[in-house]
Amino acid sequence: MLLEEERRAVVEGGNAMVRAGLTAGTGGNLSRICRRQRLIAISPSGLDYGVMQPEDVTLVDLDGRTVEGAYKPSSELGFHLAIYHRRPEVGAVVHTHSVYATTLACLGWELPAVHYLVGFAGRKVPLASYATFGTDELAASVATTLGSQFNAVLLANHGLVAVGGDMHAALNTAEEVEFVARIYYQAKCAGSPVLLSDGEMDVVIEKFKTYGRARTGMDPE
Repeated sequence: MLLEEERRAVVEGGNAMVRAGLTAGTGGNLSRICRRQRLIAISPSGLDYGVMQPEDVTLVDLDGRTVEGAYKPSSELGFHLAIYHRRPEVGAVVHTHSVYATTLACLGWELPAVHYLVGFAGRKVPLASYATFGTDELAASVATTLGSQFNAVLLANHGLVAVGGDMHAALNTAEEVEFVARIYYQAKCAGSPVLLSDGEMDVVIEKFKTYGRARTGMDPE
């Protein structure tokens, strides 16, 4: 079986998303790239994470053509490909429907620096404009909004996409963003949140480069 390690990472990552409350059932999707072999292991469309096995994970090439696997790749394959093409340091992509991040996305809000842990994503988490799921328009919106400076992006009326050097880093960013999204929503309900400056966030992001490097660094295969 090709890319057994990467396929296993997708299975374990999917179950971790469910345990962390970042999605439910078959919602969301995730992938892990092996740049040496120019192949991507991506969660199959419509298969519950609880029953998914490594051999169920679909392998595609960098053009999106299925190389191995009995299932169709996730309907959101397009933005996974767009991110991997645009960001050579990214090794994993995670798409969640986490409650608070999705709430902000449905309000049409980006997530500002209300708490320094937003630094896992950058100075903030920007908002990508709405497009129908699974379309080229959504893929372009996600990749363009993520750009080169952010590790997470909210999808208007949809959810969250987070990236990392490996699956653990991408999932960690998704969890931290969900935590900060909850803090921001609750603070907005109570009053007017006090935001951290860009200068302070630059200091935080620089410190994050050496804090938990194995977890947050981007060193894809």
